[in-house]
This record gives sequence, structure tokens and C-alpha cells, in this order.
Amino acid sequence: MFAVFNRFSHSYEEAARDLGATPWQTVRHVVLPIIAPSLIGVAMFGFTLSYDEFARTLMTAGVHNTLPLEIYGMTTNVTTPVLYALGTVTTLFSFTIIGGSLLGVAVLRRRRARHGSDAGKGTL
Repeated sequence: MFAVFNRFSHSYEEAARDLGATPWQTVRHVVLPIIAPSLIGVAMFGFTLSYDEFARTLMTAGVHNTLPLEIYGMTTNVTTPVLYALGTVTTLFSFTIIGGSLLGVAVLRRRRARHGSDAGKGTL
């Protein structure tokens, strides 16, 4: 996210304020649409990295096992169908998040296109 915010031009925020937007409207209508793709990418990358962090999880293990430790424990013993079911559930969860993100982007694009075409229909 540092790279996104380093390239972020504050002139967009200034233009929104000059046009009368409140700070909340500036964040909602200007800043969030600009950084939303990066937020989704960072969230997916973070999930992927944390899902495979066995070594770090092993060093910080507490009373309860985390998902990487449970999976590792299932692979060291006799492989059970639970491991395959867990893999299916986590894969479906990942695909659901990706599909939801793509659907959200499509809805935002459709809404933006609809608002763009309505702008020229004003009355004199």
C-alpha cells in the first residue's frame, strides 16, 4: 500500500473539496475508488501468505492450533478425508472472495457508466 499512496495525487482530493465535497464524500467518492483495487490485491496477497506461514505460526503457537498447524498435523499422520474437505472449503472460500471482488468491480463500472451517461441528460 505504500507504493499506492506514494503515487497517489492529492490534487484529486483538493478538487473534490473545491467542488464542495465533505471529507467523508471525498474519501468515499475519490480516494476509495482509486485505492480499492490495491486494497483487494493486498488482502488477497495477505491471505495467501498467512495461509502458508507454518514456520512463523509454529514459533508463536499458543494453547490452540492455528489452521497451518492443523494442516501440518494432518499431513504428518495418516491422511484423512478431513484434510481434503478442508482444502475444498478453503479453495471455495478463496474463489468466493475473488468472485465477489470481480462482481463488485463490474457493479461499480456499470454504475459509473450509468452515471456518466446520465450527466449529459440535464435540462437547460
